[in-house]
Amino acid sequence: MSLALEKAETAFLSGEFPVGCVVVQDKRVIADSSRQGTSGDIEKFSEIDHAEIICLKKIEKADINSDLSSAVLFCTMEPCLMCLGAIILSGIKKIVYAYEDPMGGAASCDLKQLPVLYKDSNIEIISSVMREKSLNLFCKFFKKKGNKYWKGSLLETYTLEQGKALYQDK
Repeated sequence: MSLALEKAETAFLSGEFPVGCVVVQDKRVIADSSRQGTSGDIEKFSEIDHAEIICLKKIEKADINSDLSSAVLFCTMEPCLMCLGAIILSGIKKIVYAYEDPMGGAASCDLKQLPVLYKDSNIEIISSVMREKSLNLFCKFFKKKGNKYWKGSLLETYTLEQGKALYQDK
């Protein structure tokens, strides 16, 4: 998760939404990435260039190993529905994420209610690993002057409230 947080910090420093992703297989990183397309440049804006999707594309292009069942995907934010579906289709069986996404996170989806392809995926999802560090980065992002990405959203409100609560408890 530390490597995913480094990728998220790099994204933040370049003006992007601070999501980082790393895929590990056999104790080595086989792909890493960060969120792209959110920095405000209308020419480069994208709602599909998520860190998880970019990682999966890197694996596909590198033809690393067609069996990803032993791989683990680490991400600084809970995967959305699009990313969860792509991760399942890739064959990865374990997702570890840091910070929950109350607005678009899909980890709580009841896969047993979906068609067989998803229902039988047997994917393991672990949450809140290094949550505080990820939360701090998202708080910095939402407080950053000039940021317009998800401004005024449920995600922004929830994140800033979580940040306040975290520091009040200390």
